[in-house]
Amino acid sequence: MPARSTQRPAISIIIPAKDEAGAIGALLHEITEGPLTAPFEIIVVDDGSTDGTVAEVLATGLDNVRVLSHPFSGGKSRAVRAGALAAKGDILVTMDGDGQNDPKFLADLVAPLFADPEVGLVAGQRTRRHDGWRKKFVSKVANRVRAFLLHDDTRDTACGLKAMRRAPYLTLPFFDNNHRFYPALFLREGWRIAHIEVADRPRAAGQSKYGVLDRALVGVPDLLGVWWLRRRSKSRPEAREITPPETMDE
Repeated sequence: MPARSTQRPAISIIIPAKDEAGAIGALLHEITEGPLTAPFEIIVVDDGSTDGTVAEVLATGLDNVRVLSHPFSGGKSRAVRAGALAAKGDILVTMDGDGQNDPKFLADLVAPLFADPEVGLVAGQRTRRHDGWRKKFVSKVANRVRAFLLHDDTRDTACGLKAMRRAPYLTLPFFDNNHRFYPALFLREGWRIAHIEVADRPRAAGQSKYGVLDRALVGVPDLLGVWWLRRRSKSRPEAREITPPETMDE
């Protein structure tokens, strides 16, 4: 077991988890033994699981892992926000709890945030996906429609691997499923976004929480709402404080 670090974490990795027993424990060990060199914590947000997800997380015995628990499912966006509010790091990383997001990309994911203070969000872009053809087709169409309306410069917003600055994230408009629109929302606030290519893995256990049709139908009003927000956004001049000129004592 790694010794508990006395350093304040620079990075908080938030993992929303609903019924991810059989996958979550191994994932936590992978992250802890992975490429990140900056101090980090892992926050697992159990979103109303009915299996042994929480027990599996606690059984890892990892000192850098914290567990938050919802008594019932509030959805992925609510779970991410709960983790962000509890986070100690200035940089947030989100990833799924099913093992499809590979921790080997974490160091590359956070690097642009440390290198460029104008970057607010880094989004993973999957080069290959382990999903059925229907899900891939619907996702491809939805991404093209979203990109056309929102101009968010992001090919794949559904990828769970993202890194972002905590402070601006907490100022974003919150609504159910807003995690699908982080690039557009960060751009709206004047931040730059960066992308890295990542490779998905097959799901380690369990099954997807989203159906093909229900995801598309739920996303339509959200897409129109974010489109309206983007349309209503004006350019943001930088505010500078003006102080009185110094006077010379006579």
